[in-house]
Amino acid sequence: MSEKMREIKVQKVTVNIGVGEPGERLESAKELLSKLAGGRKTVETHAKKRQPAFRLRKGLAIGTKVTLRDREAESFLEKALSSKRKALSSRNFDREGNLSFGVNEYIDFPGAKYDPSIEMYGFDVCVSLFRPGRRVSLRKLRSAKIGKSHRISRDEAMEFMKSRFDAKIE
Repeated sequence: MSEKMREIKVQKVTVNIGVGEPGERLESAKELLSKLAGGRKTVETHAKKRQPAFRLRKGLAIGTKVTLRDREAESFLEKALSSKRKALSSRNFDREGNLSFGVNEYIDFPGAKYDPSIEMYGFDVCVSLFRPGRRVSLRKLRSAKIGKSHRISRDEAMEFMKSRFDAKIE
């Protein structure tokens, strides 16, 4: 196997804002997320099950998200990490090598200015990493399992974030 196949890449970055209720707050969160993602269209997220204590019913719109890929994903990830001072915890990584972290207030994000019409929101950033050849396990025809040596481990993901994005892992 060549070195090119062992190279880890960013597959996608998903940015999520959970509001907890439909209405004006959700619309302002959509507007904010669209601004942060460079004008990309946002998608509503819905409640999966009924929660009477929180006045939620199944199918109710309670949040918004946007998915970024390729160069957009990497540039957004750079900015999001700089808002966290490039510091990540080892708990932000899962066993498959993906990671997620939160930004407490959107004004910490580089280039975002405070807008009085939009409330103060934080957002979650979820990063999916992959190696070339992952499609083999996802395709419909002749799909196959990916070997353990080709999967991304938690340690490999941490090393990738340190080398590619200069992240400090605590």
